[in-house]
Amino acid sequence: MAGTSSSEQTVSTRLLRIAELARNAPGMALTTLAHHIDIDWMREAYRRTRKDGAPGVDGQGADAFASDLEVNLRSLVDRAKSGTYRAPPVKRIYIPKDDGSMRPIGLPTFEDKVLQRAVAMVLEAVYEQDFHSCSYGFRPGRSAHQAVDDLGGTALHMAGGWILEVDIARFFDTLDHAHLREILSQRVRDGVLLRLIGKWLNAGVMEDRALSHPDAGTPQGGVISPLLANIYLHTVLDEWFARDVVPRLRGQAHLVRYADDFVMLFAHEDDARRVYAVLPKRLAKFGLTIHPDKTRLIPFRRPDLPLGGCQPGTFDFLGFTFYWGSTRNGKWSVKRKTSKKRFSRSLRRIREWCRRWRHLPLREQQQALGAKLRGHYGYFGVIGNSAAIARFAHEVTWIWRGWLSRRSQRGRVRWDKMREYLRRFPLPAPRIRRPYQT
Repeated sequence: MAGTSSSEQTVSTRLLRIAELARNAPGMALTTLAHHIDIDWMREAYRRTRKDGAPGVDGQGADAFASDLEVNLRSLVDRAKSGTYRAPPVKRIYIPKDDGSMRPIGLPTFEDKVLQRAVAMVLEAVYEQDFHSCSYGFRPGRSAHQAVDDLGGTALHMAGGWILEVDIARFFDTLDHAHLREILSQRVRDGVLLRLIGKWLNAGVMEDRALSHPDAGTPQGGVISPLLANIYLHTVLDEWFARDVVPRLRGQAHLVRYADDFVMLFAHEDDARRVYAVLPKRLAKFGLTIHPDKTRLIPFRRPDLPLGGCQPGTFDFLGFTFYWGSTRNGKWSVKRKTSKKRFSRSLRRIREWCRRWRHLPLREQQQALGAKLRGHYGYFGVIGNSAAIARFAHEVTWIWRGWLSRRSQRGRVRWDKMREYLRRFPLPAPRIRRPYQT
């Protein structure tokens, strides 16, 4: 236990040094970073790696790796630094999506996850000094709620304007490897780190014993993938927007991005249309494509202000629908509620769970459904959204009753019987958990 604490303190100090070096040398390529990765660093990387994931192609889980932890960590760091580490292919499985199709999921080996975490820790310390404040996804101390608070607060402050809602088609599958390497080399030129990242990009995917090597996309399921995506979009989008776009606009503009999901807000329509016209060209330069059916320009001016005869619309971001509404004292405010798409998707997942596990004891069903409801309230329980979460709780009760009715020959569970079940096995009541931060 003392050794773990010592490792954490040692690594924390080194992370601060890396961050200070990057902060004091903005724009400079750093060449000596891999020397920080030693056995203490690997212990900390192991501690930060989730232990409950399914095994990869080698079949080794976290328990097997931990059975001889020190030997495995030393072997891993030695192979990484000597160049003899071979990145294993990612095991691909499929899980059902809400629309009935199948979603591919990548399962790296546990050993690979630990090494990716070790490298990600170094890169994060560097790039956190460069990233813009508009970026919220997969960053320490930042969350989706902060992103929606930022967007809502800025829209209120600007009295709205024009919203450019953008969807990048299959971003994580189409991220260009050559461009990523070039972007990385602008800030990191440590041979060990770049070699490892190159191996992960080229490791390939194993599916039904068939190995393929995609020439684009981030390492599937890899812990380093979200960071590589942020690094890519920092250069492609965030830096470009701040450096080249905003100074050329007539009015205010604001970008909020969470991973590849982003929204732009403009004070003037002509600014919005100019950026809308040039954005596809900017993304295409780096191998990315805008989804034509999911990208749109929306008027979002405060309702009491002129908008050329247009009524303010609504838009979705991170599961919320943003709209203008009046407060109790009659003032206009930017409000948000659960989006229809997210509401329906969440109910479909509840329905599928109840169908699959309807024969479990009621106590176990209550505990599982209670956890799902608390998670829903924790995310969507914001001021102004009480009606939506109350309706969600109501729908879950109906779904539970419906599937309980199907698990026996006695027919439908009457409401008096269901009320008795709910008295004995109550579900958590909807509640507002998150006030607005704006």
